[in-house]
Amino acid sequence: MRGATHARWAACVIAGGLLATACGSGGGFGGAGVLTSSWGDPQNPLEPANTNEVQGGKVLDMVFRGLKKYDPRTGKAQNMLAERIDTPDSRNFTIRLKGGWTFSDGEKVTAHSFVDAWNYGAGLKNNQKNAYFFGYIDGYDKVHPESGAQSADTLSGLKVVDDRTFTVKLNQKFSTFPDTLGYAAYAPLPRAFFTDHAAWLKKPVGNGPYQIESYAKGSAMSLKKWDAYPGPDPAQNVGVTLLVYTDSNTAYTDVLAGNLDLVDDVPATQLKNVDTDLNGRYINTPAGILQTLAFPYYDPKWNTDGARKVRTGLSMAINRKQITETIFRGTRTPATDWTSPVLGVAGGFKAGLCGPACDYDPAQAKKLIQEGGGIPGGRLRITYNADTGSHKQWVDAVCNSINNALDNDKACVGNPIGTFADFRNQTTGHKMTGPFRAGWQMDYPLIQNFLQPLYYTGASSNDGLWSDKRFDGLVDRANAETDRATAVRLFQQAEEVVRDNMAAIPLWYQNGSAGYTDRLSHVALNPFSVPVYNEIKVG
Repeated sequence: MRGATHARWAACVIAGGLLATACGSGGGFGGAGVLTSSWGDPQNPLEPANTNEVQGGKVLDMVFRGLKKYDPRTGKAQNMLAERIDTPDSRNFTIRLKGGWTFSDGEKVTAHSFVDAWNYGAGLKNNQKNAYFFGYIDGYDKVHPESGAQSADTLSGLKVVDDRTFTVKLNQKFSTFPDTLGYAAYAPLPRAFFTDHAAWLKKPVGNGPYQIESYAKGSAMSLKKWDAYPGPDPAQNVGVTLLVYTDSNTAYTDVLAGNLDLVDDVPATQLKNVDTDLNGRYINTPAGILQTLAFPYYDPKWNTDGARKVRTGLSMAINRKQITETIFRGTRTPATDWTSPVLGVAGGFKAGLCGPACDYDPAQAKKLIQEGGGIPGGRLRITYNADTGSHKQWVDAVCNSINNALDNDKACVGNPIGTFADFRNQTTGHKMTGPFRAGWQMDYPLIQNFLQPLYYTGASSNDGLWSDKRFDGLVDRANAETDRATAVRLFQQAEEVVRDNMAAIPLWYQNGSAGYTDRLSHVALNPFSVPVYNEIKVG
């Protein structure tokens, strides 16, 4: 576990001149106009199509701007680099770019910047975790076949018309396709990404309001304001230094001591003190985040009819109301479906869709688990990363609830993994033997995003490898539907398939929480629970 002193020393060393003048001051070590924020190392290098986790996503949101951007207040997809996106049939799209945009190295952002980036992201040989997001573009089956080597290097559905125009042909209708284009996987890339890939990975170049100055894994990343940024949302501070913490309690106490400006994950153990400690400098806002327990369906023990009953029984053994009230003190709400209230009814949220399977009923829970043949392997081990998110507290509470329901104090235990990166490597490497933490932070505010990436066969974030043909078919029909209300109903029918199989156990909807020092003002969290760094003012 890293102490606060070590974190400050490491940040001063790597950022050199930027931080050196402030490292010994009592007012924080970010320097004049620079804010410091808690962070965790990303799982992978910061290629936009290879980042599908929160910590890397925070950086991409500062360094890149795409065709769309999600409003930091409402989450609505709004044009950013796109001047317009036209379609006659929800399958063929013509995208026209705004002029005047460049990357921070001076290169113009053109239609090729997007088309080349998307072709790279889709290619099987490039092994990008978000490749699936390009799966609806014509030719994906050639650049990313389900088996064998790719037979093409470019998507046939992408065509450059001129410097500011390109076309996209999908392999089926997808009426909400434009709304997905604010996701980082669709970001443009400069030529340097392709001509000197190794150098670019060491110091990524983007087109957003910040530039990366330096990064030392396990210590800190330093970003500075890009003064020539051409967009409408420039940084209101000089820069941001992201400091790696392996314990959110340490980050919180560093904020209280003035050694860190912003912690964007207030630990559960501190929630009872937060109003007094922070004197109003505390944010608790709804976010598009759902906490679940996922299962390894690649392990035959969890992929049987009996195991389905066990999963439903485990869901009914969890006292969500008690856990959210006693541990999370109003920053979580018991989940009754697999999406988020942030979507609203029109966006696909349907309160109570889970039905009795999400109600606390220990007698029925015990009955179902017994009927299903008992817990596979004899003991439930819930795997989680121990460095962020107060996961130990809630995992222990979930296990206590299950143990009480089963009258067996050894039926369930937590299985901690030291760091988020290690946890993700084991998760994506399909090395789990039991349930594991699988919180989902939406990429874009559509019901489709809470379902397809997680449960569609072969999808990018389907880490448990769950598969159901009926679910896949309903998702395909919903995506092809041009009437939004009809599409939402079809997605909800797909969600019912998830429910009937208890593909994952929904636990609670999560608010975004943050605490900050009096050095900062204009602090806000967007609907994804990420600080709106470019709006924060220092001093």
